[in-house]
Amino acid sequence: MESSRWSRWVTILAVLLLAVIAAVVSYSHMYELALRHGEPEWRAALFPLSVDGMIVASSMALLADARHGRRGGLLPWTLLILGSVASLAANIAVADPTLWSRVIHAWPSFALIGAYELLMREFRIDARGVRTANADDEQAVRTAEAESADLETPAPSGEVDASESVDDGRPRLHVVEAAEPGATVATETVNPSDAVPRIQIEAWQWALANCREDGSLPTGREIAARFDHKDRWGRLIKQWGQQGRFDKAVV
Repeated sequence: MESSRWSRWVTILAVLLLAVIAAVVSYSHMYELALRHGEPEWRAALFPLSVDGMIVASSMALLADARHGRRGGLLPWTLLILGSVASLAANIAVADPTLWSRVIHAWPSFALIGAYELLMREFRIDARGVRTANADDEQAVRTAEAESADLETPAPSGEVDASESVDDGRPRLHVVEAAEPGATVATETVNPSDAVPRIQIEAWQWALANCREDGSLPTGREIAARFDHKDRWGRLIKQWGQQGRFDKAVV
């Protein structure tokens, strides 16, 4: 996990460096094109921003779609393609009418667009990962709460007759009459480890094993980071553990 994060940050830094270099060269080409066609300097300075701004805006819209689990819409993809074509065309327009000159002038814009899309791809992957983690955490919390509610539900006035079972091997519920006053009714105790997910038990045991020197437990964020979950999940583990929920749990 740490190696994956490290390689991702190296990729992001390399892409950012490439994007900055390409943006400077591409900006100067588009600025020169605007001046050639009679635009004053202040409007020529704004022209490259309008082209690259369209690329940035459409890419951010696609990133927002990824964060919410939606597929990229037609409009952001259309604007992204149009902005990329306009950037390439503006860079080629200031080149000399030779093949290599056009390739050299087009390369910074192409590198900028490619580097920026690589960067957005990393962010979109992160967004999908966060969305998946959130869904897993919410499902785990809902499962734990449902199991906790089942444990707190009063048992029916009956007992299980182990000698009588159905064909699939499960015990049959045998209803008995109410016991006389003062009689003791035997109840079956549910093993807490059957109701608590294993990862929650491991997280609480890790928190107990990593107490600070003053005896305080790790924070919910530290617990969540250790097990690659959200902060809310770690806070719930710490809260449930302090309430004694995991005292009788067995890994």
